[in-house]
Amino acid sequence: MTWGLTCQHMQILSHCLNGNRKLETEKELEQQRQMGVGEGKLPLFETRVRKGRTLYQLYALSVLLSICMILAYRALHIPADGEKGRWAWIGLSMAEFWFGFYWILTQSLRWNLVYHHTFKDRLSTRYKDNLPGVDIFVCTADPKIEPPIMVINTVLSVMAYEYPTEKLSVYLSDDGGSDITFYALLEASRFAKAWIPFCKKYKIEPRSPGAYFKEASSGPDDGLREWLDIKRLYEEMENNINSVANSGVVNNDIRKQHKGFSEWSGTTTPRDHQPIVKILIDGRDGARDFEGNVLPTLVYMAREKKQHRHHNFKAGAMNSLLRVSSEISNGALILNVDCDMYSNNSETIKDALCFFMDEEKGHEVAFIQLPQHFNNVTKNDLYGNSILSISEIDFHGLDGYGGPLYIGSGCYHRRESLLGKKYDQTHKLELVARERDYKSTSLDLEERAKNLITCAFEDNTQWGNEVGLKYGCPVEDVITGLSIQCNGWKSVYFNPRQRGFLGIAPVTLEQVLVQHKRWSEGDFQIILSKYSPISYGRNKITIGLQMGYATYCLWAPCSIPTLYYAIIPPIYFLHGISLFPVASDCWFLPFAYVITVTSIYSLVESLMVGYTAKGWWNEQRIWLYKRLASYPFALFDTALKQIGIAKSAFVITAKVASDEVLQRYNKEIIEFGSASVPVVIIATVAVLSPVCLIIGLWRLLVVQGVGLMGSMLTQVIICGVVTLINLPVYEAMLVRQDAGRIPAFVALISLTLSYVAYALPLD
Repeated sequence: MTWGLTCQHMQILSHCLNGNRKLETEKELEQQRQMGVGEGKLPLFETRVRKGRTLYQLYALSVLLSICMILAYRALHIPADGEKGRWAWIGLSMAEFWFGFYWILTQSLRWNLVYHHTFKDRLSTRYKDNLPGVDIFVCTADPKIEPPIMVINTVLSVMAYEYPTEKLSVYLSDDGGSDITFYALLEASRFAKAWIPFCKKYKIEPRSPGAYFKEASSGPDDGLREWLDIKRLYEEMENNINSVANSGVVNNDIRKQHKGFSEWSGTTTPRDHQPIVKILIDGRDGARDFEGNVLPTLVYMAREKKQHRHHNFKAGAMNSLLRVSSEISNGALILNVDCDMYSNNSETIKDALCFFMDEEKGHEVAFIQLPQHFNNVTKNDLYGNSILSISEIDFHGLDGYGGPLYIGSGCYHRRESLLGKKYDQTHKLELVARERDYKSTSLDLEERAKNLITCAFEDNTQWGNEVGLKYGCPVEDVITGLSIQCNGWKSVYFNPRQRGFLGIAPVTLEQVLVQHKRWSEGDFQIILSKYSPISYGRNKITIGLQMGYATYCLWAPCSIPTLYYAIIPPIYFLHGISLFPVASDCWFLPFAYVITVTSIYSLVESLMVGYTAKGWWNEQRIWLYKRLASYPFALFDTALKQIGIAKSAFVITAKVASDEVLQRYNKEIIEFGSASVPVVIIATVAVLSPVCLIIGLWRLLVVQGVGLMGSMLTQVIICGVVTLINLPVYEAMLVRQDAGRIPAFVALISLTLSYVAYALPLD
């Protein structure tokens, strides 16, 4: 393969490369014990297949049969030419075909669930101090949207991992190129001297000081005075950072504290600045904490930005980190986390190493993905942020077919797999400690690293294509993970009992819809690109994994049949036109069965994974809102990009909100609060359903004198469910007076659009 790299690029790539691991069943493990195999040969982890799936498989087959019967009914009972409802009928047939097809795809996520358990004690006994270096990447982009105090809490949490500190290096990529973020990291480097030994001495969790002091009302009994001192130091640091962040200026007194501030001049802007690399703590030179222990290496990086150069968003930052870290520490293992996703479990590095360093199968593993959880989800998960069905079900199902997706945060990578190396089963790559450059000074390393993150460095190379994270897609993480799996590697989903990472979830409806638009748009672009799991993954990954990828890649197209089903049956019910079988007809049974059984299963599954009953209902509401008011825009924007009218963009989800908004969020009051097009769509559908229900029932019961058990029952159910699910919308329109309500003119627009829908002539 032609890499198209200069001599310097080849040296960097060569400098970056090197790995190991094994998957075991309980039966094989027991056989090994009975054979008297020594501790050095026992697996470092075991895999269990979820039992009791026969009942689920019978349920799935019954639903599949009912779906087939529904499609048969649609095909056999198409209204004749000229008969009212013919085209609506055909549209429903197409929508139901899509729902059936998509449901089949989702079965790949539930057919073969597997779970892993690690043996960290065996890892420690077997490898002792012969562990590989770990480089941790934290990415931030805008100190106004991602507060510096939040960022450094994440940095401090990963600096305090239970791992040899001389083998730990933490890198902060600042795509905002902000001296405020640099100042925050400088403060964190000082506080770390007290924080890290305190964490390890008292074994505290979590190791984000902000999260820890928020949860802990008092310190350990044998260290209360020390706890108070550490808390005071943290509050001083927090006040200093917030004071500078709020003022937006780093004053001259602070600038004198470190020569690194000389990088920022009056002409430096977030979109136009030189490359910056500053080693704030050099783990090679014996930098010590207050207890005399070696500190982890800590590095600030801001890659060069020029307004006329495309910087490839987070993927570009990650690739820059790959090159800079290869020059400074060159860890064999890489962990990347979002700046709001702090470590909640200080042992996850050792968990990951149990997979990578297992003697039998470790060499096959490219990355270990941990779930994303959030520390600010309300009791009943108002916006469905916890995505427990994905973290507790879907990804375990993907793991049964070769591994989960790479989702961009909370993921441990083998360095060489990120750099494009293909898996070779004839050549096992050992994940071993690598020699660091102890001869060069910090200044020398900084200067060499700067040359690797200029705008021109990647020109005429394969970075972003065959090397590093992929460019050209808003979800660069997903296509990168898919490419790695297609290179022959496997991935593992590890869901520890103590959650590995905790982040900040959106607290307004608008933030949720924007976030899901970005995800669904990026996923849909994948299936239309050369990286489509259907074509690109053919004969490279399992069919089950291809189906799993397609489930997420087809989120956006699901919006069309959902919109159709939410609008057309109610309108036709209002006009007295039936689109479903009579309740007494045998053809009604498959409709009733699918609606009833899938709803019950969804509720039971949600309760099992940790939702409340109200949380499940909130999840159904957000599921509808995403398909009505988020995914359609993802579909539309993707179409514009395909014909060259628009370009890809990366929208950062805001991590800050006003106190008033947070108060409503904690009370589980939905934040509408704007006159945006998505809110207009939601309000219009919400108004349309009760209008159709009331007028339709009046026509049905009073005018025609027909009972509910006639041919309109299914349409009554659809109108009723959509009306019930939108009760918060009616409250926001008619009752609420706070800033999060739906503006009056939005309600007027929705009423007008509902009337237009009613007045339109039907086929």
